[in-house]
Amino acid sequence: MIRETIVATVDASGQSHLAPLGLIQDGEGWIIAPFHPSKTLDNLRAVPFATANYTDDVRIFAGCLTGRSTWPLIQAGDFPVSRLAAALAHARLAVLHVEEHDQRPRFHCKVLHLAQHQPFEGMNRAKAAVVELAILASRLSMLPRDKVEAEIAYIRIAVEKTAGPEELEAFGWLMEKVEGFYKGIQS
Repeated sequence: MIRETIVATVDASGQSHLAPLGLIQDGEGWIIAPFHPSKTLDNLRAVPFATANYTDDVRIFAGCLTGRSTWPLIQAGDFPVSRLAAALAHARLAVLHVEEHDQRPRFHCKVLHLAQHQPFEGMNRAKAAVVELAILASRLSMLPRDKVEAEIAYIRIAVEKTAGPEELEAFGWLMEKVEGFYKGIQS
């Protein structure tokens, strides 16, 4: 199982970084598998801790991919990595070991602490659709354009039928990214 989260990490100087990442279930723990190169990868090597933030605010997923990555954080006691203020729940993770890989090293993590902050009040299809678009937008250089366009056509149906203002805003940010990517290729 893969759970879509916002992963917080810090660099050696304590500077926070947020990234939308699917965590891979590993028994009672999680695997973080960031691509080479990435800030998340560098941070996990420097400070082997992370916070998995469980949120239904899809603007955070979209924002992290479109240069809108400043979201309020809350320091988590003496744990080196803060959590998202908007997290419904969060898990503090410690890296136990790393499986090296040329493309995506796998950081096997133990859950040190799990906390719930707000109730989960349900989903609409647009939230799931925006998360799917965020995944597509993060892989534009790896996927054929016709596949991306077909996926977006399907995603757009759920957004048009069920989105609220937050989902529409996140969808717009991601579509700007997709359109900008393809304009850059044509230039």
